[in-house]
Amino acid sequence: MKYLKEPDYSHGQQSRTGILLVNLGTPEAPTAKALRPYLKEFLSDPRVVEIPRAVWWLILNGIILNTRPKKSAAKYAAIWTADGSPLKVHTEKQAKLLKGWLGEKVASPLMVEYAMRYGKPSVPDTMARMKAAGCDRILILPSYPQYAASSTATAFDAAYAWLLKTRNQPALRTLKHYHDHPAYIHALAANIRDYWQMHGRPDVLLMSFHGVPRYTLDKGDPYHCECQKTGRLLAEALGLEPGQFRLTFQSRFGRAEWLQPYTDKTLEALGRESVGRVDVVAPGFTADCLETLEELAMEGRASFLAAGGKEFHYIPALNEHPQWIAALGRIALDNLGGWVSETWDRDADEQARRTSKNLALNLGAQR
Repeated sequence: MKYLKEPDYSHGQQSRTGILLVNLGTPEAPTAKALRPYLKEFLSDPRVVEIPRAVWWLILNGIILNTRPKKSAAKYAAIWTADGSPLKVHTEKQAKLLKGWLGEKVASPLMVEYAMRYGKPSVPDTMARMKAAGCDRILILPSYPQYAASSTATAFDAAYAWLLKTRNQPALRTLKHYHDHPAYIHALAANIRDYWQMHGRPDVLLMSFHGVPRYTLDKGDPYHCECQKTGRLLAEALGLEPGQFRLTFQSRFGRAEWLQPYTDKTLEALGRESVGRVDVVAPGFTADCLETLEELAMEGRASFLAAGGKEFHYIPALNEHPQWIAALGRIALDNLGGWVSETWDRDADEQARRTSKNLALNLGAQR
């Protein structure tokens, strides 16, 4: 094993606790050239596509990477902003706001960063930078409230792969899920209520979660159950009756059966039923991205209205909603027990580090 080079170290240097917010990823630009390496990295992950490697290699490199980048680039171009990819923009803002929120609650040194599982900034590069900045404890906080092997687990894989190459490893904690955390449910409900206060209420609220192949449920992935629980708790928080909301799954790919009911088919059915107004929200996406802004807000709207629906609204993701930032902070604190302090004293810590360094130097330490 060839280990990564260790950052310079001196006795008595200050240690920090780090939080790494991890989201899925995004291409660097809305172009076919930028999409190809992004899609290759994403779709080469065996947790994302569980097809025998030799067969999938031929499909991916022979067909998909020669046809899909151009199509996906056009979709990204439709939602790209002056600041770049919405997913990256929102995730970066969330990390900064989370740092500010925690800064009012935690006195001890704390570093909050974000990374993308696919694309940049990468998980290994960001963890290396955090370690070099003195983080000897890191909490991996995925942006996925509901656990799935193809999302949460692969984020952990990237962190573990970096640890495997690291000689002096920081302590690591991972947050598996928070699909039923009261603060998360409260933030979802507050975000929806805020929208309804400005735009009125719908006849039906459609909760759309990212889809995964049906066989993952059969093989033991808890994702379907966790989505269902989130939907139930959110409906209860909003005081909705069973006929006032639907829970569906979007973004299926290929010919295999995915979790049902499907979002697009449900929107078409609601349109044919001449439902007056449908509002769509995506509780599993904590930041707006291609799947929410293009697939739901654009394609979903077109499908519903073309089928006979009257009025369509997409409710933005949590993004930088104050209740979501507070929820992120509370979820983080729940998982930082013993790692951070509200009573940390800078002067006392500096004196203790100075004393430790002098003792080490007296015993023969080089720096």
